[in-house]
This record gives sequence, C-alpha cells and structure tokens, in this order.
Amino acid sequence: MRFRAHPAGGGQTPGRVVRVDRNRLLVATADGQMSVPYPSAGPVPATGDWVWLGPIHAGGPGVAAVLPRTSELSRKRAFEASSDAQVLGANIDVVGVVVPVDRPLTHNRLERTLVAAWDSGAVPLVIITKADLSDLADDVVGKVILQAAGVDVVTTSAEQGDGLDELLAHVPPGGTLVLLGPSGAGKSTLINALAGHEVQSTGEVRAADGKGRHTTTSRELVPLPGGAVLMDTPGVRGFGLFDADDGMGEMFADLAELFRQCRFSDCAHDREPDCAVRTALDDGSLDPRRWASYLKLQRELAALNRRHDAAARRAYQREWHQKVAVAARTQRAGDRPRKR
Repeated sequence: MRFRAHPAGGGQTPGRVVRVDRNRLLVATADGQMSVPYPSAGPVPATGDWVWLGPIHAGGPGVAAVLPRTSELSRKRAFEASSDAQVLGANIDVVGVVVPVDRPLTHNRLERTLVAAWDSGAVPLVIITKADLSDLADDVVGKVILQAAGVDVVTTSAEQGDGLDELLAHVPPGGTLVLLGPSGAGKSTLINALAGHEVQSTGEVRAADGKGRHTTTSRELVPLPGGAVLMDTPGVRGFGLFDADDGMGEMFADLAELFRQCRFSDCAHDREPDCAVRTALDDGSLDPRRWASYLKLQRELAALNRRHDAAARRAYQREWHQKVAVAARTQRAGDRPRKR
C-alpha cells in the first residue's frame, strides 16, 4: 500500500533502510538484505526510511527514491554553533525513553527527550529498566509518572523477563519502536530480551559514575517476534532540541493552561499583576525546577530560531548579490558596440 501510493521512476524493488554506514546503506527487501551505495543526490536516507531501489549505479542497485516519512526523530547536531538537524530515525511508531533505576533521575534530560519524542510524530513511552537492581524502583517510577505529563510508563527487568509483554503491547503490529537513553541504561540487554536471542553486545557499567561503554555504535533495525522491529541508538549524551514547538506544547500543557489564566495575554510571568504562573510558584503547585526547565528549553529554541533566521538572511543576500552580478554582466554585454 505504501509503495503503490508513491511510485518512483526507476524504482523496481521496495525496501527499508536497516542501517546507515559512512558510505553504504544496508537495505532489507523481500529477498533479503543488500548493501547499496550512499546516494550522491536527493533526500538523505535515515535508518527506518522506506526506499525504492533500482539499477542506477552502473547497472547495480541503488536508491531511486525515498518515500515520505510518517514520523521523524531529530535532534540538533552535537556542535553548539550548528542549527542543522540530525535525523536519528524515520517512520517510528513508539519512542521508548529508557530510564534506569540504578542511577539518579535526571529530570531535565527526561523532559528534553520527551519533548523531542512528542515532536517526532510518534507516541512517547517511558521504559524503566533494571528494576531488579534497586529497591528504589517504586520511588523512581512515582517521580517519572509525575514528570512525564500523561506518557505511559512501563517498568521492566530484562534479566528477570518482567514487563516485556507489557512493553511490546504498546507497539502496534508490524510497528517500529526506537529506544533512547544514555550509555549503560540497559538498552542492549533489553533488546536481547525482547528479541529472544543476543543481537547486541552488552558492557559493564562503571561503579564510579554509573556510566557504561557505548556497546551500540550505529542505529540499526532489529526484527522482533510478531513482526515488529526495534531501532537501537547509540547512547545519547545530549539531546539538543530542533524546532520542537509541538513537543513543547505536549510536554508542558499544564503551563499553557496557566498562561491562559494570566490577566494579560502577553504576560512575561515576572512581576505582572494577577500572573497565574507566579501564583502557582508561590503556592507550590508549580515546581520551580519544572518552570526553570521550561524557560531553559524555550531559550534554546529561540537561539536556534535566530541562527536559522541568520542563515536564511545570508542565503538571501548571496542569492541577491548573484542576481545583481548576473544583471550587471548582461548590461555590460548589451552596452558593447556590435561589430559590423
């Protein structure tokens, strides 16, 4: 159905991108997996993309077209000066945000990742891991439920096999689940338990700081029993937001409701009279940490938008100067006397 709706010239074989390497793509088709060259032009494929393959590289198979995405999980590229998006995965149904119980809960990281999950177009799901390793699991789950703003929370123990069926019940038949979380969060162990065999190597977590080695080095689709697939990602140290207005609205819907209760529609929530936000902060119904996290994320998005605007202005100026130069050359050519 998906490919019939989007035919492509030169496209002969439908497939899905399983993994993106530096200059090759691993694509799954009905006949198995094949490695094809990274396309030199056109849309940049990501893990999870549906693609048409055709004989476009000296008679060999290559990507003829990338189908439109139903969802896209992106983050701002790691270096601070960039305003570009890095696509982590495409056509995802459920974004599983992995929270291990054997280390302190990082509230800002959880909120930031959930904002990106909401903004992707997929359904967020918080997955508590390593519940068998700590007697604080119930406390962590309680804190996450309060912070996750209506997102379902599943508690798992991959070692004991607990919570796996409940987790898979959140993934639609034939759907795609992606796992996001820091290194050492137990993603690889969880994948092995869900797949029913070892498909990912696992590493020890350092006792000194609770961090683990990056046992996953690339994003790759892993088939699960029942037809669903799982996308593992390398441990994500940071999650710079990228154009996440929709995600902010979902994650901080309670604040949006407070904004509507302020006397002034342009309230800065600072010293204005009858400010619902200041009232909630004073009476304790709004957590100051949550308000500070919201302000920090908004500043980050505003800075990103300014960089986008600056890049757009520079591109416009370059285009304008090129047009002026072309017009000047044309004018000079027209002013030259014609030879008889």
